Amino acid sequence: MSELFTPITLRSVSIPNRVWMSPMCQNLAASDGPDVGVPNDWHLVHLASRAVGGAGLVMVEATGVSPEGRITPYDLGLWNEQQEHAFRRITEVIARNGAVPAIQLAHAGRKGSLDAPWRGGKPLSAKQGGWQPVGPSPVPFDDGYPVPHELTVDELAEIAQQFAAAARRALAAGFRVVEIHGAHGYLLHEFLSPVSNHRTDEYGGSFENRIRFPLQVVDAVRAAWPAELPLLFRISATDWLPDGAGWTGDDTVRFAKELLSHGVDLLDVSTGGNLPKVEIPVGPGYQVPYAAAVKEQTDMPVSAVGLITEPRHAEEIVATGQADAVMLGRELLRNPYWPRYAAKELGADPGWPLPYRRAV
Repeated sequence: MSELFTPITLRSVSIPNRVWMSPMCQNLAASDGPDVGVPNDWHLVHLASRAVGGAGLVMVEATGVSPEGRITPYDLGLWNEQQEHAFRRITEVIARNGAVPAIQLAHAGRKGSLDAPWRGGKPLSAKQGGWQPVGPSPVPFDDGYPVPHELTVDELAEIAQQFAAAARRALAAGFRVVEIHGAHGYLLHEFLSPVSNHRTDEYGGSFENRIRFPLQVVDAVRAAWPAELPLLFRISATDWLPDGAGWTGDDTVRFAKELLSHGVDLLDVSTGGNLPKVEIPVGPGYQVPYAAAVKEQTDMPVSAVGLITEPRHAEEIVATGQADAVMLGRELLRNPYWPRYAAKELGADPGWPLPYRRAV
């Protein structure tokens, strides 16, 4: 029997299998007018097709908790009722097709106000529809990026409450799982890593200080999100700097224990994104050892992500206890029905929808 296609329960939510759709920005929401940040027909079809394709959990891309929290002007948002209402039809279709609807709540920090990736992803000026990025310290992401505004303590409290408000809207929109984005060089990762956090107050310096704001966000969301529903946290387990510089795998294990005590139910383990021009040894499963380390050294459930493309590789990751689930990104862009073909290869029931069975 395939371990990959057994259910897993987090709090009160049973997820039918361990193949989950990773959050992937589409950059196709309206950037101005009344529909800013509102999911549209593209998002409905994109997300629903992965539920039809057999993913056990379908996670919406990084969704801004405020207009300034977006990566690009074309990102989704969840700071008003119009956005909340538009998400309802998406969660209904995902759930009706057997998957659990999830959403990643995010603040881009110093990597905000960028153009769409297919136009180069460069920083936008105010005339181009951009805004002032913010961060823990006035340290730009790279050459040519603006110096971010250093957030005040009051502004940090406001952002934590924006995350909480977005979580309440996510519940009203029908989501059953919320993930806090603390990875890939965005705001919470910027606080965790000493290469981007140069503060000298209670939010910078020591490990305990650098994790303070991310934990405040977790606490705010956990208080707003029902106790019976799971909360996930995505982390970049390493900055990929030599000699243990920056944020490290050991830091991640240590932080995972803190997150567990603050009510996080699963750590979604990725890597990188906080620094440009870093050498990363990319290959199949290259990030899995970081998830496995958390799994081995803590009681925190984990998901693994990163060039997991073959069914038997995904099966091995789960069956050998390296992770509790796998997150698929680009592979699900290439083939929305990957989970059903994988189930067939692994001897599980593919569960094809009745109208499709004539073709398989």
